[in-house]
Amino acid sequence: MSELNPRQREAVHYIDGPLLVLAGAGSGKTRVITRKIVYLIERCAIAPRHVTAVTFTNKAAREMQERVGALLKGRDASGLTVSTFHTLGLNILRREHALAGYKPGFSIFDTQDSEALLKELQRRDEGPEGGVAGQQWRISGWKNDLLDPVQALAAASDPSEAASARLYAAYQRSLRAYNAVDFDDLIVQPVQLLRAHPEALERWQGRIRHLLVDEYQDTNQSQYELVRLLVGVRGALTVVGDDDQSIYAWRGARPENLARLREDFPRLKLIKLEQNYRSTGRILKAANRLIANNPHVFDKRLWSELGPGDPIRVIECRNEEQEAQRVVSEILHHRLTKDGRWGDYAILYRGNHQSRGFEKALREQRVPYYLSGGTSFFARTEIKDLMAYLRLVTNPEDDAAFLRIVNTPRREIGPGTLEKLGEYAARRGTPLLQASTELGLAQVLNPRAAERLSEFARWVDEHARDTARADPVQTFRALLRDIRYENWLRETASSDKAAQRQWENCEELIGWLEALQRGRLHEKTLPEMVNHLTLMNMLEQRDEEGTDDRVHLLTLHAAKGLEFPHVFLVGVEEELLPHRTSIEEDSIEEERRLAYVGITRARRTLTLTLAATRKRYGEALACQPSRFLEELPAEDLQWSGGKRETPPEERRERGSAHLAQMRSLLGGG
Repeated sequence: MSELNPRQREAVHYIDGPLLVLAGAGSGKTRVITRKIVYLIERCAIAPRHVTAVTFTNKAAREMQERVGALLKGRDASGLTVSTFHTLGLNILRREHALAGYKPGFSIFDTQDSEALLKELQRRDEGPEGGVAGQQWRISGWKNDLLDPVQALAAASDPSEAASARLYAAYQRSLRAYNAVDFDDLIVQPVQLLRAHPEALERWQGRIRHLLVDEYQDTNQSQYELVRLLVGVRGALTVVGDDDQSIYAWRGARPENLARLREDFPRLKLIKLEQNYRSTGRILKAANRLIANNPHVFDKRLWSELGPGDPIRVIECRNEEQEAQRVVSEILHHRLTKDGRWGDYAILYRGNHQSRGFEKALREQRVPYYLSGGTSFFARTEIKDLMAYLRLVTNPEDDAAFLRIVNTPRREIGPGTLEKLGEYAARRGTPLLQASTELGLAQVLNPRAAERLSEFARWVDEHARDTARADPVQTFRALLRDIRYENWLRETASSDKAAQRQWENCEELIGWLEALQRGRLHEKTLPEMVNHLTLMNMLEQRDEEGTDDRVHLLTLHAAKGLEFPHVFLVGVEEELLPHRTSIEEDSIEEERRLAYVGITRARRTLTLTLAATRKRYGEALACQPSRFLEELPAEDLQWSGGKRETPPEERRERGSAHLAQMRSLLGGG
């Protein structure tokens, strides 16, 4: 796709008012956004610092930034903002922290920090019953809907919800006391700030002369409101979205935000991108036929010039074991007969639990694979330790960081000492680090314990001063040498090899700090770098796929935004796709959108599989084919399996493929 098609060109050149680009799967939406950024800078003479583009993942933001850089061909684009929603919110909050009521160097609490705080509040105040995860989910939902604790309490429908609202209030008070925000606050706090302070709103509306928003169907209430405030009456807004790919209602996304644009921006222009550059005709025909069963505010129909392509295969299997074996057999056969790459194949499923059988079958055949959703880089113990040290030396009020590292490595400060310290600090209304140096602490602790805490606090304060006045990254390296952290890893790891891997991870984190320090980004001080890394932790898991040649295993949710030459969409059964919960709650439309996303990931071939029986709680239960299969064009489906026998010539081909695979593994000819 070397040039823009007529609809894409119209979207790039339209600057007379707010614009909604309804972009179907594979229609070149990123191309439109990046070309429009360049058009605004080069043809409309808008300075790069006045153009802002936002999306939902760091990966998408990086890709956009790289494409814009290549298109500008060396022209200075300093000041251009291409970021996630949460990074934009962080930038606003960082520059307006005083108006928002925060001190410089505020911390960002990640999920585990928030969980620890909520657990402590529940223990202290006998909070509502139920797991902390449920309370986090409820509080996050209130924040996404822009409900503060008072409003949440007023809207509570039962005692349990009222107790959760009171916990929400205590949680917010604690965050304020710690000079901290959580992930949702990075959107909510800027919205509240811009609503309450007209001078700040005017400042940011002047700063952002044109706002571009990707994946608009995934915005929640707070993100929608942030966009509305920043754009103001000028209406210099371009949003790109597809209501057929809205699959995140469970985390607050509102596809109806696309329709709301017409209400808030009466001059809104609509341009549809319907030409698909990814998939063959049969795949698009199946996707169109399926999604037509959902109601639509905006109708569109994908089409392609890539030809009809192969029929869509539907394979019926006896059970989940045979399903996994058959899919791996299909991949082996296709790769060896078509001279393909392992990385050309993806196995997509509704739930993570479905991956196990496929992993086993792939390992048995020595097929390399990548399982999406592995352990995040920032979730590793050693990285969380280092991040806690960084957070504490930049924000001495960060109690979560204090508790993580006060005895890591061991300083003979036990849980009893910390409990008494916590009670003393709560009575005094001071952070734990500050309380550790107060003379009054001697009244509740024995002299030795009080002295250890005081020594630790003085040590943190000394390093905080060093990082503020000297090279912060080199000073942090010195801090790690001072605590002998590498030795600590060797003492506590399960093996020398494990310790070496952990220390390499630490070196990688320090390398990121050095890169931030050298780069042309805003992050120059240590607090800014720490906030940047904390945000990276929460926005995405470490991207480990790289360019490795491996079969991809991932959920349908994780597959959004990706594409593969050959896709296997597995478990196409009632109670799996659509999911049982969606059937019970009569919310089939989002499940249909999820199936649509899965189908439109395929470029050349699409295979659907289903099982006659599946084990649940140790018992083999009969499965029913998904209703979505009946909604696909029957004339384009090629069924096999079940009672149908595989033709002898195909069995011979598969036998040859397996033999060739074994020979290649053994190094034979």
